[in-house]
Amino acid sequence: MGVEGTTDENSNIPSNIDKRLQKQKEIDDWLPITSSRNAKWWYSAFHNVTAMVGAGVLSLPYAMANLGWGPGVVILLLSWVITLYTLWQMVEMHEMVPGKRFDRYHELGQQAFGEKLGLWIVVPQQLICEVGVDIVYMVTGGKSLQKVHNLVCKNNCKSIKTTYFIMIFASVHFVLSHLPNFNSISGVSLAAAVMSLSYSTIAWTASVHKGVQPEVEYGYKASSTSGTVFNFFTALGHVAFAYAGHNVVLEIQATIPSTPEKPSKGPMWKGVVVAYIVVALCYFPVALIGYYVFGNNVEDNILISLEKPTWLIVAANLFVVIHVIGSYQIYAMPVFDMIETVLVKKLHFRPTITLRFISRNIYVAFTMFVAITFPFFGGLLGFFGGFAFAPTTYFLPCIMWLAIYKPKKFSLSWCTNWICIILGLLLMILSPIGGLRNIMLQAKTYTFYS
Repeated sequence: MGVEGTTDENSNIPSNIDKRLQKQKEIDDWLPITSSRNAKWWYSAFHNVTAMVGAGVLSLPYAMANLGWGPGVVILLLSWVITLYTLWQMVEMHEMVPGKRFDRYHELGQQAFGEKLGLWIVVPQQLICEVGVDIVYMVTGGKSLQKVHNLVCKNNCKSIKTTYFIMIFASVHFVLSHLPNFNSISGVSLAAAVMSLSYSTIAWTASVHKGVQPEVEYGYKASSTSGTVFNFFTALGHVAFAYAGHNVVLEIQATIPSTPEKPSKGPMWKGVVVAYIVVALCYFPVALIGYYVFGNNVEDNILISLEKPTWLIVAANLFVVIHVIGSYQIYAMPVFDMIETVLVKKLHFRPTITLRFISRNIYVAFTMFVAITFPFFGGLLGFFGGFAFAPTTYFLPCIMWLAIYKPKKFSLSWCTNWICIILGLLLMILSPIGGLRNIMLQAKTYTFYS
């Protein structure tokens, strides 16, 4: 009897394991990152363009004004090369363990640093980045809508608070946030990518049309040395923010199908190269021509400096609105995935539409509230750019690469990674200082919910 009882217990073990695996598969099929794996390489291209070419491109002439010609051009080029290299590393590491895919940034962190430490290193930084971008894009969307209103309706129009425009912009996300996964927002992302190229082109072509301004100056604008130094630090943050697409790279690659014969890194890298060509076409003309035309008098959003022709600036601002709608969704999707993973796997909620509806609406409401309360666009770019994006974009992939592959000391790979780490650390330490100072200066004259 005893032997029969033991046999029955053992026969139950496989069925219990099967049930657990089945339940795990059902949850993975419901979560936004792993629910759909049929994306094409061009999905990768426009998702990456949407993630990277954000409103940050419009602040690049202002960043150039605070960096100066020499340092500005060097930092722009270096950032393009370094971030392309670290992006390549992440694409390579996605499937470095045969038969396993690291679908999320923190999963790669756990492979490099261990189960617990990997979570603590990656998740806080990734959340700061993604939530930070969504807050900044709430502000950008609201202010761009306000700019359209002010340009179109110049006479006999009642002034409307920025707060209300941010709420109008947020209302779109209370609808779009219920699209279940990355592939379902591919249409929104494609529109956003086209818009980013469109308003970048408008920004630099309108600058060329306007011509170099009379009495243009290219020296540093600040009257004191400390002001110049702090502005330089802030500009570093603006550049870091402009190149911040890495937080969603693995999550985008997770949507591409993969087999041992045809791994996902092939189509993903193809998409990344196309995206980076578009990034160069957007960033370098806007930054260099915008600074050349307006000098150190350029605004922190070049569209503000370009007052005429009115119809073109209205169009550009509308393109910005459409683009940041797509960008908001791209950055929100990994956050939704984290929230829903915790709710379903840790707190054991049932994976239902109601759960998704409530959790996503709370997130959109939270980002809207913070954006309404602290709409310091320029300062926010500088602060978040250095504090959050420098680690995840410039050097965290390099540290992971060193921890996992352990290249030989003083080899080309070892030296390259350490150079990226040192430059990224400098960026992370210096740029938030300038951004925080700008926020403090703007806060002096700011009244809440104005």
